[in-house]
Amino acid sequence: MVNKSKKPYVDNGWPDVAEGEHAVTELSSTRAGNLSPYGEDTVFPVPAATLPYVHPHTVINRV
Repeated sequence: MVNKSKKPYVDNGWPDVAEGEHAVTELSSTRAGNLSPYGEDTVFPVPAATLPYVHPHTVINRV
């Protein structure tokens, strides 16, 4: 017996845009491939002094 209760896949990741507009895709971009999630203004490598990273330090509880 076939399970027919399975719903079709819907991609919820596609952005909502105004009527007549298109989401930016590889076809409408200035370059081929993935676009940077950090924007066009970020230059890598970023100086380490500007990063908010704090290395974790574990204190071992020995009595």
